[in-house]
Amino acid sequence: MSGATMAAGRLDLMLTELRLPTVRRLAEDVCAQSDREGWPARRLLEALLEHELAERETRRIDRHRAESCLSPDKRLSSFDFAAVPNVSKAQVMALADAQEWLDRGANVLLFGPPGVGKSHLVCALGHALIDAGRRVLFTRCSDLVQRLQAARRDLRLPQELAKLDRFDLLILDDLSYVRRDQAETSVLFELIAERYERKSLAITANTPFSEWGQVFVEPAMTLAAVDRLVHHSTILEMNVESYRRRSAQAAQPAQPATRRGRGHDSNAPTEQR
Repeated sequence: MSGATMAAGRLDLMLTELRLPTVRRLAEDVCAQSDREGWPARRLLEALLEHELAERETRRIDRHRAESCLSPDKRLSSFDFAAVPNVSKAQVMALADAQEWLDRGANVLLFGPPGVGKSHLVCALGHALIDAGRRVLFTRCSDLVQRLQAARRDLRLPQELAKLDRFDLLILDDLSYVRRDQAETSVLFELIAERYERKSLAITANTPFSEWGQVFVEPAMTLAAVDRLVHHSTILEMNVESYRRRSAQAAQPAQPATRRGRGHDSNAPTEQR
């Protein structure tokens, strides 16, 4: 075995031990380029470490996206802002680009009837924040409430809330579908209170605040929850016609008008007005 082969094998072992897989993979080619072009040692070292750091960042973002449970196809680039004219695209892009609101534990609240794109928009915001290096978790509100309820029964609710603290933004989809139950709404309130002014929440709801008494059992709890959520928040009102309904109507062929004349079957259904 030649000395060069032994040196290469030793370098490979050291890079494996140091957990530098990208440097290990690229070392031979980058070193060969350095020899050809006469790089100084500093430039060679910087080139190898830049590749390592770039791939580590890519792997980290991929891990965070996988753990987020966000729909992969719901991005800002595919959201139709024209269909929701009362939502400012500039405001949403500002939330995506300047994340200081996450550092303040501020919230984003999205209201509107089913089918107007609330989940799409909040997922798209989550993807943009992950691209910026933040950690996000998307969950149906009812699913998370059941998870917290089970943790309370097992006397591990503080530990479960601590796990959620890892995420800069916790997205609770469809708050309106949480059942009005003392045990369920109390853990939801505890989550809201625990994250207040520390960690951010994004919540979608089909109903306005005035109807949140159907979610929380006690009026005092409703007022306290709303007060904490609204204190530092951006509210996006999406009160437009359902996108799914509009798509279904557009896909239907035009129905020819029928004329009622002599010989018309009296048992046939009449045209609905």
